[in-house]
Order: sequence, then structure tokens, then C-alpha cells
Amino acid sequence: MLTELARSDLRVRELASLLAQPQNLVSYHLRLLRDGGLVTATRSSFDGRDSYYHLDLDRCAHALAGTGTALHPALQLGGTPPAPPVHPPRTVLFVCTGNSARSPIAEAQLRRHSAGHVQVTSAGTRPRPQLHPHAERALRENFGVGVADRRPRHLDTLTGRRFDYVITLCDKAREICPDFGNPAGKLHWSIPDPAAAGTGDDYPAFLQVTADIDTRVRHLLPVLVTEPEETRP
Repeated sequence: MLTELARSDLRVRELASLLAQPQNLVSYHLRLLRDGGLVTATRSSFDGRDSYYHLDLDRCAHALAGTGTALHPALQLGGTPPAPPVHPPRTVLFVCTGNSARSPIAEAQLRRHSAGHVQVTSAGTRPRPQLHPHAERALRENFGVGVADRRPRHLDTLTGRRFDYVITLCDKAREICPDFGNPAGKLHWSIPDPAAAGTGDDYPAFLQVTADIDTRVRHLLPVLVTEPEETRP
């Protein structure tokens, strides 16, 4: 269960299918993981009857480090150096609805963390005319990343291209995102739209989403390097 959730946010029935286990058994273990603070659930913005479960990899890392240290001091985990680039470079597409906040934030963060060693782009199923100013501000003020010249693009402009990974960040976009040539590389991050409140004081929501995406991107980097070659088209 942890292995599947480490790859992608999933619904209960999807976990049950992947694990070939009864749904009530999966729900029981999900409840234990939630009680332990390792898993969180967010209501689907596409179908309010559904919830997506997300594994907090940072908390998992801290828990595993604490367990190792308690067992023997030599097992204390330390920082690891950045992984070397892969040749040919991995290709990653981030998708949301408007391509005005979540997906361009993810694109900018992955480009920053990979130092250009990953070919990354983003698009939307119904792109807005321009990036949300709060998304630009959150990236600029907190990560020193400038995206003011970036314009939203439509997913249709990428028809015919192939990507190693297609990562949807919007529950609605996940349901209609087409196949880009590598089903094994389709992942989902269920991230709420920071502009959904529609109020003028929603900048804190953009800060939270930007930080969440930054964490997810950092955990994605070693996957891009170590994922078996069979997942590539």
C-alpha cells in the first residue's frame, strides 16, 4: 500500500484493485496510516463522493530515520547528494485545468530542482488567459523563480508528443487527460485549486500549494533517476 501511494495519490477502490485486497481491509489500513499521520485524505474536486489518499513522504522519512536510530546509531540516515542526470533526459508533463497555478508551479519547481536535466512542460485542459498573479508571486518571493513571461497552453498543442511521465494535479483533469504514450508513467497528485475560494485574500492558499508541490517534486527527482527503463516508451 505504501509503495503504491508513494507513486501516486489514489482512491480506495484503486488501491483495492492494485493490491487485490478487499476494500474494507484497505480502508482499515488506511485509517491506521491516517491515525499515524502518514496519510492524508482530500475530497475529490471532480466527484465529491470520492477521496484521494496521499502519503506524506517527509513524515515517512523522519519515521524511518527515527526507527533506524533507535535500533542502532550506525543506522542514522543523513542527507544524500543529488542524483546524476539521466541520458537521454526524462520528459515530464504536468497537467491541470487552467494551467495558471498548479501545473506551471510544478513545471517551474522541477526545472529548478533538476537544474535543467529534465525536459519539463505543463498544459491545461481549459487554459486561462494568463498565470495567476499569486502563483507568480509565491514562486518569486519564496523560491526566487521568475515566471512572469510564462503563458498558459492548451493540452491539445501537445498532441502526438510522448512523455515518460504525465502527472495530473487536478482531479478533473485526471479524468479526461489523454494517453501520451506511457501508461506506466501516469501519476496523480490531488492538489486543491488555491484559487477555488474566489476571494481576494487567497495568497496563503497559494503559498501552501507551492510548498506542497515543492515537496512532491523533491521526492519525484530520485524516481526520475531510478525508475526501471521498462516504464519508458
